[in-house]
Amino acid sequence: MSFTFLQFLLLSYVVLSFAFLNATESSVELILQNDRLYASVNKSTGAIGHLRLDDQDLLGTLNYVKPTPGGSTGSGNSGNGPYLDCYCTPPGSYTPGSIAPEYHLYRGKDSHGVSYGGVSMGESYPDSGLRLEQYWFLRDGETGLHTFSRILYHNKTTPFYRNLQEFRTLFRPNTPLWTHLSTNDRTYAPLPSANATANEITVQDATWYLANTTNDPYVQQMSDYFTKYTFADTWRNHPVHGLFADGSQSKDGSTFGAWLVMNTIDTYFGGPLHSDLMVDGIVYNYIVSNHHGDGTPNITDGFDRTFGPQYYHFNKGASGATLASLRADAAQYASPEWNTDFYDSIAQYVPNYKPTSQRGTFKLQVKLPSEARDAIAVLAQNGVDFQDNVFDTKAFQYWAEIPSSKTYGSRSRYSEVTIPRVAAGKYRLTIYAANVFGDFTEDDITVTAGRSTSVTAEWTPESHGTELFRIGTPDKSSGEYLHGYAPDLTHPLKPEQYRIYFDAYDFPTDFPDGVNFHVGKSKESKDFNYVHWSAYGGYAHFNRPNFTESPLISSWNIWFDAQNKQIRGAKKATFTVQLAGAKTAAGNTDVFNASEPWSNMPLNVAVNGQDLEPWIIPYYHSSSCGVRSAVICYNIAHKYTFPASYLKTSDNKIVLSLPEGGVDYESAVLPRQLYVQYDALRLEVK
Repeated sequence: MSFTFLQFLLLSYVVLSFAFLNATESSVELILQNDRLYASVNKSTGAIGHLRLDDQDLLGTLNYVKPTPGGSTGSGNSGNGPYLDCYCTPPGSYTPGSIAPEYHLYRGKDSHGVSYGGVSMGESYPDSGLRLEQYWFLRDGETGLHTFSRILYHNKTTPFYRNLQEFRTLFRPNTPLWTHLSTNDRTYAPLPSANATANEITVQDATWYLANTTNDPYVQQMSDYFTKYTFADTWRNHPVHGLFADGSQSKDGSTFGAWLVMNTIDTYFGGPLHSDLMVDGIVYNYIVSNHHGDGTPNITDGFDRTFGPQYYHFNKGASGATLASLRADAAQYASPEWNTDFYDSIAQYVPNYKPTSQRGTFKLQVKLPSEARDAIAVLAQNGVDFQDNVFDTKAFQYWAEIPSSKTYGSRSRYSEVTIPRVAAGKYRLTIYAANVFGDFTEDDITVTAGRSTSVTAEWTPESHGTELFRIGTPDKSSGEYLHGYAPDLTHPLKPEQYRIYFDAYDFPTDFPDGVNFHVGKSKESKDFNYVHWSAYGGYAHFNRPNFTESPLISSWNIWFDAQNKQIRGAKKATFTVQLAGAKTAAGNTDVFNASEPWSNMPLNVAVNGQDLEPWIIPYYHSSSCGVRSAVICYNIAHKYTFPASYLKTSDNKIVLSLPEGGVDYESAVLPRQLYVQYDALRLEVK
């Protein structure tokens, strides 16, 4: 069927006649509305207070609940959002919008002639120089809000204000509409019922035992325990997370979704290893935090950073539509190349946003080690580990999965990857991969606006001689060990075991004789725990309330044999220990406390009775990992060296020891034990 020109004009007129974008302001609110989505910003709170999709209320009524440590923070208000808050003032939490907010309303058409509206809210914290700003934009034809969040500080009298401990936006409904939460394609669950939460028992910070309500769908399908950390995730390969409504509470039986789409990643910190909260009844955009041990930037005179864009997408499905289908609809927008013309059009209103004219393309051709799997290329702050890219608050970060290799000529095998829309600047390139110890790094990679920067690299993996053994897979995680990635087969949703409250697994019961790992006989998934504790039980241990300290807990044994030809004539042995996370007495604070004997914590190693020089893990590399349901946190590594003459052909024994009974003070309800989580270990001789 073909259209005449007149028919085309008539069709265009019909389409335009139904196009609708309203951006208006009254004394109490600012409204953004198209033909499907309605959002209004409440001038007294600085938050979106009304949000409707196809006339379905997505937020419910405003409700105040007193903030609880480890649980709800900020204003305590639910039934609103997306809105901005932080832990960034001397008292701690601050939600801008109720002191002396300033608002601006924007209207326009982008370069494609599509109408849009926008609202900005800015507020300065009294007598400090700290200012927070939040931006929301709605485009005609879309059912989502494009968000930017800005923090700036100008105060030469007090050039150091404090650290930016948390900075986030929240969609925080107060309605029975929402029935399920979703972190990724694998991790999702029904929300606990009101009856279950009414009968909950607090077992640790922001973690509750719900199994007193045995008929609750969450308890039956997911776990006896609920914590916001169960639904955390790493930034790598994370496109979207959110809430799903199965239709049982909607007006007409339709299904709904509320999703945070991470369409850009360049203004976050911590690189692809950063992990954070995603959803727990709230849909988070956790822009900055130290939940799993990553560093946070300091707020100093001249600090000015705008984060975003990120996209809160709201969608509707027919009755019976699945969570997966609505999630997939949202995930299609998780690309930095989506809507770039629109972002260029609104750049005039968003300070610090880098439009296309200030970006270039990075192309990498790399020869990977033959054993490399799941390789990734990271561009981040020049000269530092990408996990530490908070030091330069003007720097950006990018990463991309490296696909399988191509062959050029008869021998060389190269893989190629392109990272688009890189802000002009100087970067460090880091490449890491599963099965390979260490990383490839190259500094001073300069990306020029409007151009393509090409780099060719050959990664020669680190080696310190003949490998006698390795334990685990070097992949930046402790998930391959007992209670790591293995599914919980006792619940239908089969969550990965590490996501559940750590004390659901009792270390002394799992290892009554301690850890005795026999290389070549033992299995990582059964005989090596995902956390190495200094002690077990006591404070914040629901199932083992009595504190137990013992060398069977704090000291782990590795047994191995060596062939005579491997060690004959060898002079030097190198024992590499890579950690997926370590908790010293500094916890997540990155603050040295002289009153804590283990702020800097030794990891001691003895080889056949010979003590090696301890590795002193510094306070600023400490993280809270396993107890917050994670197997990937701040990664660190160390190489112990010793004379190869310490080795023999049979019954070699390496002992890994933490301070027996080592603890710290915890202000929150968290375990006081010290611990490490191993990524991988390797012994080589030369």
